[in-house]
Amino acid sequence: MNQLTKEQFVSRFVREDDAASRHFVYSMPYEWWSRPYEYAWCSLFVEPTDTVLDAACGISHPFKFYLANNARRTYACDMDPRITSIPSILMEIALDIGEAAAMAVASTYEEGSITLSQAGITELPYDNQLFDKIFCISVLEHLTPADAILALKEFERTLHADGVIVVTLDYPAVNLSYFQSIVRLAGLEFYGPIDTSMTRNSLHTEYWGGIHCFRALLRKR
Repeated sequence: MNQLTKEQFVSRFVREDDAASRHFVYSMPYEWWSRPYEYAWCSLFVEPTDTVLDAACGISHPFKFYLANNARRTYACDMDPRITSIPSILMEIALDIGEAAAMAVASTYEEGSITLSQAGITELPYDNQLFDKIFCISVLEHLTPADAILALKEFERTLHADGVIVVTLDYPAVNLSYFQSIVRLAGLEFYGPIDTSMTRNSLHTEYWGGIHCFRALLRKR
């Protein structure tokens, strides 16, 4: 991997003093409270030789375009049927973020640089052991517990033997004890240490009743 410190491999709550990038492909809205931190951390694990997946990538979110510019092969999937249409994606970015953001994506996107699929992450349309890295950013909190374990099992199936899964999730929407248990049930393990303690500078928002952001790095057992 890239030259990373040991601390970057720790699964833990995201902190206010972690690296963050408010401009990531385009300038992100303030309401995306955790994305500058999530994207900054996730991007550390992208290498130019990688085949990567942005799982449940969203329509207007920029990480898939970052991957297309920094990995060898990029795949992205989402349940929304608009995901297979670049014009529809650009239209949604213009409506959701602004014209400048859509122009930023259009100016950097190269046709064919991403394989886009309409699919859910509980049943991925990809071959076994295809991916070096799988990214799943702020998604698991939107799944039922049963679907969360199905998604992790699909990540395990499609991940290369020495690949890495890079995950962020909302707490307490996702129970961390349960998350640890389904990681094991899916045939995965944490890549490095896991620290579930919350500190005073743990990143937090009062949106949606108050939530924190947890990051996790996983691999096959």
